[in-house]
Amino acid sequence: MARGLIWATAEDIAANRGKVVSIYRQLLRSLNSPDLPLTLAARLAKKAELRAIFMLAAEERSLHNIQDLLDIADYSLSLLRRGEIPKYIQ
Repeated sequence: MARGLIWATAEDIAANRGKVVSIYRQLLRSLNSPDLPLTLAARLAKKAELRAIFMLAAEERSLHNIQDLLDIADYSLSLLRRGEIPKYIQ
């Protein structure tokens, strides 16, 4: 994310695409964990919510917002791996 000062350039977006897709898939897999106290309907609802967040974020062009999305996703993934549900998606 070094090219654009405030707004993401095509190079910035291309450089982050792999990380965003990877963390998205990891979050979806983590929601299937048997350690989480969720019913099937709740799991499907959380997955739909996650998809909506990432679909809206796909249109984002601000470097700060893209970095915030990645930071929040990393934090949420660490909680899900411990069997906890992040508060902002409860």
